[in-house]
Amino acid sequence: MIDPETQAGWAPETEEADDDMPLSTRLSIADTLTLGNAICGFMAVYFTTTGVLIPHLTGTDDGGMARHSAAMAVILILLASIFDLFDGLVARKLRSSAMGAELDNLSDLISFGLAPAYFVVTWGMVAQDAHQRVSVVAAVVVLLAVVLRLARFSCVTLRDGIFQGMPSPFGALTVVAIVLLELPFIPTLLAIIGVAWLMVSRVEYPKPRGRLAVAMLSWIVLSMGMLAAWALDAPGGMLLLQTGCALQVVLGAMIPLFATARRVNTFRGNRREARATQLP
Repeated sequence: MIDPETQAGWAPETEEADDDMPLSTRLSIADTLTLGNAICGFMAVYFTTTGVLIPHLTGTDDGGMARHSAAMAVILILLASIFDLFDGLVARKLRSSAMGAELDNLSDLISFGLAPAYFVVTWGMVAQDAHQRVSVVAAVVVLLAVVLRLARFSCVTLRDGIFQGMPSPFGALTVVAIVLLELPFIPTLLAIIGVAWLMVSRVEYPKPRGRLAVAMLSWIVLSMGMLAAWALDAPGGMLLLQTGCALQVVLGAMIPLFATARRVNTFRGNRREARATQLP
């Protein structure tokens, strides 16, 4: 026999739970784009494994297939960057669910932490002059840098319009560009560790909004074209790839310099203004 008072006491709790749960678990359009980011990161790992690593380990390495798979993996990381760019824009214009921030961090960890770190590990196993164990250490450094950066991003509040440290999508693309340049092992290793340091540094980077977002999107699409030309062994494809990778690395190195110079100029300007106000 059911106690009417007890049953009446249960009813509001059930109704409240039914009302609350859908609001916190319902995916928004921005969340769907974020999940696309995660899928691209996973598929980048898949193509790196099946098209580059496994053929190398089994002795069935085909240069054309490896080139195509490597290009596909990088294109997927670039596509993940596009999803990451647009999910924020859509979330600001429309809405995001209560899971939006957590989904974004988890997806970024897959696409811009795990995928480039795995790319570095594969490079250490495939490249002739690379050292496998040292490359694993470099990959771990990249992964930890992304983890620390995402954790700090969730805890620290900065002024609007800037990131503190190199954004993880930009860092992931720079790491991959360094590997694709096929430089000697030691310079490649040092450059990868330098990018990892920039991601956890306090160097300020502008957020991609307005014209900067358009420029970033155009650069990503252009990079995809360069990778496709290289993968299809088009005339001049290798030159296009090396040019695009070099530009990516130069951008990664120049932005901190410009940011530091701007901060120094701002500091000097503030000191001059302070001195001017102290004069009689």
